[in-house]
Amino acid sequence: MVKLRSSGEDWVWYAAYGSNLHAARLAVYLSGGIPEGGRRATSGCRDPRPPRASRAVEVPGGIFFATTSLVWGGGRAFYDPGLPGTAAMRAYLITVSQFSDIAAQEMYGVVGEDLDLTEVLEAGRASLGPGRYQTLLRLPGEPVPVLTFTCPRRAGGQPGVPPSAGYLVNLARGLRESHGWPVSRIADYLAQAPGAAGHWDPSAIAALLS
Repeated sequence: MVKLRSSGEDWVWYAAYGSNLHAARLAVYLSGGIPEGGRRATSGCRDPRPPRASRAVEVPGGIFFATTSLVWGGGRAFYDPGLPGTAAMRAYLITVSQFSDIAAQEMYGVVGEDLDLTEVLEAGRASLGPGRYQTLLRLPGEPVPVLTFTCPRRAGGQPGVPPSAGYLVNLARGLRESHGWPVSRIADYLAQAPGAAGHWDPSAIAALLS
């Protein structure tokens, strides 16, 4: 981790690839409440400040949709570094406590305790448990570490679950905000992801954004 001289706090880049691509959705994880179109409230972080910065990143691998979200209905997005192609993400510069609290809320847990990031920083991967979003990964990037979380299973290791329209809208808005992609590219990217493929075609996803 890196301490920014202006604050003395430990900071990381949190790389989001699901609904947190959309800055307005991430803001609810920081300050608490129910996201637009969502069904479940979150507590917010101990530190509700907005990210210090954000940037678009692309890393080897891809996303897939599986399990069922209590917030959105339908499948959740997970990152699999073994998938072919490139995963589009949005990295937010936040404190370690904020990263820890976002991870806790993703698991419908209680915020308040900083994660021990030693293993993921040194080995590139760490398991906090068997649940969704309890596998930490370190992605390429220096000097401030770039971290994300996903499930322990690969894309082919569990049944795919199609995402809901509301969930896809958040992903699409986030991709447009961060990467500046046109609607056609966003729709193609999401429609080819395992779990969505065969259930959502590009034209249907594009229609959600019109």
